[in-house]
Amino acid sequence: MEITAITPQKKDKTRCNIEADGRFYCGMDLVTVAQNRLHVGDRVTEEELARMQLESEKQTAFDKALAHIEASMKTEREVRTFLKRKGYLEDVVSDVLSRMRGYGFLDDEAYAQAYVESAGKRKGGRLIAAELARRGVDADTARRALEGLDSAEAAARELERYLRGKDLSDRRTLQKAYAHLIARGFDHDTARAALGGLDDED
Repeated sequence: MEITAITPQKKDKTRCNIEADGRFYCGMDLVTVAQNRLHVGDRVTEEELARMQLESEKQTAFDKALAHIEASMKTEREVRTFLKRKGYLEDVVSDVLSRMRGYGFLDDEAYAQAYVESAGKRKGGRLIAAELARRGVDADTARRALEGLDSAEAAARELERYLRGKDLSDRRTLQKAYAHLIARGFDHDTARAALGGLDDED
């Protein structure tokens, strides 16, 4: 391949984008580019670019991944996506993910448990399962995490919050409340039970 462009990344001035044969190929640390004396017009192989990244950038990629999960837990897929967007090739990404798993920094099982504990206060199991799937948690892991979820209690709390200050004598209000619970991921039986739990005074 021929290197046709080397341009700084907009969101990370310590890295640049490498274009080969007129198309984006990977991202690379500026230090790595300098150490390997890469210039526009150079001809390189895919293996050579992968070697440059793996040897010079795996610690940098590892540090960036740690900073990415510092504010909140992330799934393995989320970290993989983050590193791919930075332009790291698969060899570097695989190395980083393997090290993070080994140190216990990546644990989709623990992530799912924590997510269900937090989201389960206002959302039903169907919505939580869909959100976990979008984050890369597999179905079996999500199912195990959801086993202890008390959807009935969560639905009752969410219904109380939604109906606060509203006219409960208006049938349309109750219909909207039911639709709200469904949209929050509660199943039909749980939503009906929550509405049926309104006491006579309510």
